[in-house]
Amino acid sequence: MFNKAKNIDMAFRQVRRFCVVAVCAFFLITCFAIFMSFNLVSTMQQKIYILSHGKVLDAYQADRKDNVSVEARDHVRTFHRYFFTLDPDDDAIQENINRALYLADGSAKRLYDDMRESGYFANLISGNINQTISIDSVHVNINSEPFTFRCYATQEIVRPTTVTMRSLITDGSLRSVSRSDNNPHGFLIERWSTIENRDIKTVNRR
Repeated sequence: MFNKAKNIDMAFRQVRRFCVVAVCAFFLITCFAIFMSFNLVSTMQQKIYILSHGKVLDAYQADRKDNVSVEARDHVRTFHRYFFTLDPDDDAIQENINRALYLADGSAKRLYDDMRESGYFANLISGNINQTISIDSVHVNINSEPFTFRCYATQEIVRPTTVTMRSLITDGSLRSVSRSDNNPHGFLIERWSTIENRDIKTVNRR
């Protein structure tokens, strides 16, 4: 009689232990599942699908601090491409310059005004000269804001009879501003100046 009672009590304890272990296991599994669900939702919220030329591309949200150096360098490149890509067409020149001036402060506007007053753009148009720029490198110091930068580039000036290559080095600083359609990177170039702008070589066109 006592042995049967003892066996029943032992069996009850084992069942109770099993139930406690099972409940704890279910609780941990449930917590893990909830955590993974929230993590998956958070990841999906940072993922954007872009349709480009009939192809679906993935885009991911990222903090600006993760890409600040990349965006800063691209801002400087974009500004220089707009400012120094000039064709013998007044409308094309004005369109590029206007785009460039959205990316910089009055230091760029002053240089543009000086170039216009000196007849630089008029000479391009009358002489059928076009100018392009190739950005060799951009160095940005992002340790403290405003960020300082230096841009190394090569200009190609094509005249009806000659092609001139010029070395261009500029520097300045970058201040953070609000993003907009005209300024997608959210930077403004300040105290922009030209350190070097000299001829490298001139060759005759065939």
